[in-house]
Amino acid sequence: MKYQLAISGLFLVALSAASAQVASHAPTGVANTTAPQVAPLQVSDKPVARVNGAILTDRDLLREMYTIFPYAQQHNGFPKAQEAAIRQGALEMIIFEELVYQEAVRRKLTVPAEKLSRAEGDFRKQFNSPDQYQEYLQAEMQGSEQQLRKQIQRSLLIDQVLKTDVENRSTVSLAEAKAYYDKNPARFEVPESFSFQSISVMPPLKPTPKQAAEAQKHAEDALRQAKTTNSYQEFGLLAEKISEDDFRVNMGDHKVMGRDKLPPQIVKAFSAMQPGQVSGLIQIESAYTIIRLNAHIASKRKSFEEVKADLKTELQKSKYEKLRSGLAKQLRAKAKIEVG
Repeated sequence: MKYQLAISGLFLVALSAASAQVASHAPTGVANTTAPQVAPLQVSDKPVARVNGAILTDRDLLREMYTIFPYAQQHNGFPKAQEAAIRQGALEMIIFEELVYQEAVRRKLTVPAEKLSRAEGDFRKQFNSPDQYQEYLQAEMQGSEQQLRKQIQRSLLIDQVLKTDVENRSTVSLAEAKAYYDKNPARFEVPESFSFQSISVMPPLKPTPKQAAEAQKHAEDALRQAKTTNSYQEFGLLAEKISEDDFRVNMGDHKVMGRDKLPPQIVKAFSAMQPGQVSGLIQIESAYTIIRLNAHIASKRKSFEEVKADLKTELQKSKYEKLRSGLAKQLRAKAKIEVG
């Protein structure tokens, strides 16, 4: 539920606020030079936006920034290169949530007492001890459990609007998924592909006549050895021993590659081979390659049964985002929003 994320963000803000002065003056000279630079975490409760007169503060903003980038707490800040984008995204989110909350109030929505109590109990479980919980109350809620209850109630009201206006309307039936599948056949085509291993001899790009002759001799010797192998394992061990391409560290295995990603010389060789066979020498510019075909996978169209679960999830996410964006646009159209 959204309130769990939002209140968890408040929890992080409280912890950082308690040590803000120390954190903002922490020495940087001894930091790992490979770590990203981070922006310090500071909260002053100054307004960052007004939504129909309701004030949103930098505390609200930081809470949402934590939700977007939860690693900020352990890194004592946000990466400088990403901080502006994280801040903008967080600002848009807190404005949207305030608009949704105000819409819930306009609709006179309520939260059942039992549901609110259960949410409060779930929230308390996030703390490691009663003392930590009390520390949070003092730092964030002026020691008031009533204020905390209002904050949780606000999040639950936001949830209600999102559930009725977005989540419930974003469901996708199997029939809808099947209709999309039938209308977009190209998306589900699997191209012809090959699984294979290689052994390569790689002379310089512009070899001298002597280097070229040595490379050919080396390649012919490699071919004689490759032809004596009778399995994936034997060919792979030989590749690790004598191959000069980057795949030698993985038994010479290229896994599965589409026909369109392979050099024409390789595709031509595959067309005359059966799985388990080893090719002759294939020359591509100055290099020589020997390949073992492990599998030839014909092009096909994935069945609806194979893709329906992932497709349904994808379509639901897309529909959810469109509905959410539409709701935001609708609420913004009749709101007065001031930033800064």
